[in-house]
Amino acid sequence: MKGVVLAGGLGSRLYPLTKVTNKHLLPVYNEPMIYYPIRILVNAGIDEILIVTGGNNAGDFLKLLENGKDFGLKHINYTYQQGEGGIAAALSLAEFFADKDKIVVVLGDNIIEGNIKEAAEKFRNQKDGARILLKEVPDPQRFGVPVFEGDKIIRVEEKPANPASNFAVIGIYMYDYRVFEFIRSLKPSQRGELEITDVNNFYIREGKMQSDVIDGWWTDAGTFESLQHAGNMVEKTGANKL
Repeated sequence: MKGVVLAGGLGSRLYPLTKVTNKHLLPVYNEPMIYYPIRILVNAGIDEILIVTGGNNAGDFLKLLENGKDFGLKHINYTYQQGEGGIAAALSLAEFFADKDKIVVVLGDNIIEGNIKEAAEKFRNQKDGARILLKEVPDPQRFGVPVFEGDKIIRVEEKPANPASNFAVIGIYMYDYRVFEFIRSLKPSQRGELEITDVNNFYIREGKMQSDVIDGWWTDAGTFESLQHAGNMVEKTGANKL
């Protein structure tokens, strides 16, 4: 099983901080943001990792991370995304790296208090399909929201005005090799992007989606408010606990 960190995009919501650097190189309390998703993967026992980055500061990732020795890795892979096109478009660049293996995908601005070891182990033992992680939040309308029928997820709605549940699909996704087939069939949304929610709904329609609710806190760090919140939570309780 391999890991992919999506750390591209222009970070326009954090301008002017991102005028001179990639969003994922900004500090979250005492470490660069990119450290947290890498550690999520390493803590789950994944040591083959690809960083998908872009923009004018992509070379800074190599200077910062080198081959991953700070995380106990012998090597980190890198690939470059030109422009923006949505999460699914960025993920499509990982097909050569995945090489038909299962992958765990972490958005580069996602930070969790705990770890995903249990969910990752379940996915290793899962024959095929996908697995998403959920967290109950006060503002689900900002995220992809699962719609339940009993305990079963029947679809995911992207940023709904009237959320069907208080759960958010957090930015950690687990897919088998078919994810790249699904991405190739996608059409851009009204935002002009290839949406990861559409990918998740492919798996749900095929009855191949599993889910877990994570323990501890979770946040993204893609806005000024959430970046500050993430730093405060890391300072108070720490992150990526084993």
